[in-house]
Amino acid sequence: MYDAILLVSFGGPEKREDVMPFLENVTRGRNIPHDRLLEVAEHYYHFGGKSPINDQCRELMAALRPELEKNGIKLPIYWGNRNWDPFLVDALRQMRDDGVKHALGLVTSAYSSYSGCRQYRENVSAAQAEVGEGAPAVDKIRVFYNHPGFIEASVLRVRDALAHWPESERAGVHLVATAHSIPLASAETCNYEKQLRETVRLVAEGLSHPQWDLVYQSRSGPPTQPWLEPDILDHLKDLNARGVRNVVVAPLGFISDHLEVLFDLDTEAQELAAELGMKMVRAATVGTHPVFIGMLRQLIAERISPNEAKFAIGQFGPNHDVCPVDCCPAPQRAGRPPASGAQGASRPS
Repeated sequence: MYDAILLVSFGGPEKREDVMPFLENVTRGRNIPHDRLLEVAEHYYHFGGKSPINDQCRELMAALRPELEKNGIKLPIYWGNRNWDPFLVDALRQMRDDGVKHALGLVTSAYSSYSGCRQYRENVSAAQAEVGEGAPAVDKIRVFYNHPGFIEASVLRVRDALAHWPESERAGVHLVATAHSIPLASAETCNYEKQLRETVRLVAEGLSHPQWDLVYQSRSGPPTQPWLEPDILDHLKDLNARGVRNVVVAPLGFISDHLEVLFDLDTEAQELAAELGMKMVRAATVGTHPVFIGMLRQLIAERISPNEAKFAIGQFGPNHDVCPVDCCPAPQRAGRPPASGAQGASRPS
């Protein structure tokens, strides 16, 4: 039934000269002030103008190929981005030229939201229309926020972070999970927040760790528009006021250490924690952890063969394979949906 895998990601600049054209791609049609783009560009320039996200996609594919092959899944892997080279339309055109008819789409997001799921499906549809006759069909793999492989890999990453304290002190370390904030209007029409809370609960349970919070980062948009809160920086100040001195920050809303993780957590949050006299350790994202790569292989296998088990833990069971028509509707912003960041913001990854 399937003859290829298509990795679908956000994309990011790979050199300083790419930054402004990339940001213009991301925000096209949004009427974002030029000064705001220059402000966001500084985040990229802080890291030499390069986002790590493309390299992370390359590393993910390099880890996934042998995992598939050793389990008898012999499918080529293609890669297309929403906002930067390699673009989706180019990937689909190459797939068509290679004779691919029907692919499984692997999106680099674990959760349901407009920007984390539906917009990627819209991007694929738009690219198929541009390619025209012969463009391959693409079926998106289900979201995996509660897959035991995702939870186990996340638990192991957080456990590594907790190891920065003596074993006798770890129970007193406060676990703060972060995710990309989205507008409340969007959050009310999807399961993003519910799924995030379930992920954090399952990870904390896997660690037998009693103290945890879910907070948000990377919000953008006008200050008058309400977004999911609390913000990570505000929360660190609140914890400090309550006498908390030791914190593990786990970006469970992300699957890789891309630029927002590096800037918002490793730079801004870490600097604030130091000012407050707090010890903050940031847990790694699942990235290419072998347990996570094994989970991706299982998600692919379950779609190839109807006899494969569909794994999920916790309260909600495995998510749907085919999204309902009304799933994660586009936010209404001046009559048109956003060309958004990792989870719906104009501040890109």
